Amino acid sequence: MGSGSRLVFPCRASASSLAFLVPSFTSSTRLSFKSFLSRTALSPTASTLLRMASSSSSSVTVGDGINPLPPSSSNDAVSAAAAAATSPPSASSAIDFLTLCHSLKTTKRAGWVLRDVQNPESIADHMYRMGLMALIASDIPGINRDKCVKMAIVHDVAEAIVGDITPSDGISKDEKSRREREALDHMCKLLGGGSRAKEVAELWMEYEENSSSEAKIVKDFDKVEMILQALEYENEQGVDLDEFFQSTAGKFQTDVGKAWASEIASRRKKR
Repeated sequence: MGSGSRLVFPCRASASSLAFLVPSFTSSTRLSFKSFLSRTALSPTASTLLRMASSSSSSVTVGDGINPLPPSSSNDAVSAAAAAATSPPSASSAIDFLTLCHSLKTTKRAGWVLRDVQNPESIADHMYRMGLMALIASDIPGINRDKCVKMAIVHDVAEAIVGDITPSDGISKDEKSRREREALDHMCKLLGGGSRAKEVAELWMEYEENSSSEAKIVKDFDKVEMILQALEYENEQGVDLDEFFQSTAGKFQTDVGKAWASEIASRRKKR
């Protein structure tokens, strides 16, 4: 994304105003967001996004009065709710979500930027190779490999809004988690809710909480991918990235993670 580009994303809304997230660029090339309120008339596109980002309501306010929706039977309401929960996102919702995810392709991983690595990988680059790791790993009894692939794809998706926050940013883990959860909630609303948004949210939360065997494997893939990339940058650019190896030493939770990390360390010693 060039310095002259400017994208605006809806964040939260009321009946009369819509809050937008506006990306700005920091010295470390990560995106930061600030919000402002628009109280002007909404265009058709903005109106569509407003409906996506807002929670559903049982009435529509017009002027000073409230016009309730036409009455329906309880069975009709249950059927409508069930259909909404299981239906895939509309074409409009899908493209809005994917457009927001574009920043994952253009935002560079902060750890490499801070260490002056040339042409560093993006967040999407990192997630893609993690997805490949989950795809090619040996079958493990009791492990859902497809779930691991999906989890690898979505585990950093909230960084489309908050950027790649690192310890050097001086932001606490609790605050980082809060920002990412808020971003994920917004993204799932933009996706239109329903089963696909629910799956993305559940996979992301499971990874964050390290609450399943699949999450532990994908957590290990996250570290393995990082040290493999560090080794490649050391070989290609002659930089010293030993701190990344030190920061992950002894922290792998699974046999596959330990085996792959050991192989990378062995190749590094043979250089």
